[in-house]
Amino acid sequence: MRDLGLRELTGSPRDYDDLLTLAGDAHFVLIGEASHGTHELYRDRAEITKRLIVEKGFNAVAVEADWPDAYRVNRFVRRQGGDQDAVEALGDFKRFPTWMWRNADVLDFAGWLRECGRDVGFYGVDLYSLFTSIEKVIESLERVDPEAARRARRRYACFDHFGEDSQMYGYATTFGVSESCEDEVIAQLVELRRNATRLAPDDAFYAEQNARLVANAERYYRSMFGGRASSWNLRDTHMTDTIDALAAYLRRTSGEARIVVWAHNSHLGDARATEMGRGGEVNVGQLMRERHGDDVRSIGFTTYTGTVTAASDWDGPAERKSVRPAMRGSYELLFHELGVPNFWLVPTPELGEVLLERAIGVIYMPETERQSHYFHASLPRQFDAVIHYDTTRAVEPLERWPIAHTAEAPETYPTAV
Repeated sequence: MRDLGLRELTGSPRDYDDLLTLAGDAHFVLIGEASHGTHELYRDRAEITKRLIVEKGFNAVAVEADWPDAYRVNRFVRRQGGDQDAVEALGDFKRFPTWMWRNADVLDFAGWLRECGRDVGFYGVDLYSLFTSIEKVIESLERVDPEAARRARRRYACFDHFGEDSQMYGYATTFGVSESCEDEVIAQLVELRRNATRLAPDDAFYAEQNARLVANAERYYRSMFGGRASSWNLRDTHMTDTIDALAAYLRRTSGEARIVVWAHNSHLGDARATEMGRGGEVNVGQLMRERHGDDVRSIGFTTYTGTVTAASDWDGPAERKSVRPAMRGSYELLFHELGVPNFWLVPTPELGEVLLERAIGVIYMPETERQSHYFHASLPRQFDAVIHYDTTRAVEPLERWPIAHTAEAPETYPTAV
């Protein structure tokens, strides 16, 4: 097993030279994470991204975050907004889990993007911001066409009696308690696209993506009560479509589109190589490979033990938790037993056809770890490269941890990636 071609990570600036060579001329580099709360994964992902920007001309970072919240950061790093520092620019990340983007590593990276001397954007590709995106569509229209804004407000009023409870909307419409808002959100998207020239190009793109997000989020929340595969597939298809829309916009406005994508391993590792695929689920990694072939490179992360920032329940406080040593039969244990603390490699069939792989999302529950956080996968078919850190530490939230211990909770919302 020592002939796997490990490249040991020593902390040298040259540690990832061969990884940059592996990226080649690909226009899309997908960089995952084994948890949403591990410092080394955030740090190294940012360092690789910096090199892609400087050495290969990448001009956008697309992240597993809400479109309007990330766009505030985009304006900051491109010196277009009114925020004076990166802390302010991250201020719209108010929805659970705030630490996923309001942390010390993202803060440093946003500051670097602003000062790097290159026009690089920062964009969110997720679809949870239904009500915020409604507000942003109306705000965009009010500046140029108050009557169009009134029409948008009338259409989106369909959601008013749900407050801002998107899951209640999904429940009520799925079970016939209320009519859906599908026709209204589609009509609004069609009108906005038809009249996009009234807005400046950046503003038109921002508004259209918000309107498209509202339409897809409306479908997503209705699908939540129809099975995991349906809602998961809608979400990952939306994220992939947003990456493609961003690429088309960048090519149209700057002549080039090279995009780094940041999301969890479960989104960026090809689903066809995992239990997810066998269960009928697709993900960003699979869809990007199907759409763009060899123009895509995917990089995953693994860890063996350490600490992680995660919650014990959905909407719970951030906790600094201990990560249990990896289980028998897992890639993580296999990598630990190689005796090299930190390394990266190109996964080959010598790793084994199918082993367990760990996924920690925003929830971590060690007591039910096998059921909650492990799945079977073929790492060589899932990623083009894998980075392993044997012992890691928790990412530092800007608000720090309300709870910092190793409390373990009952099983609920097991992975939440």
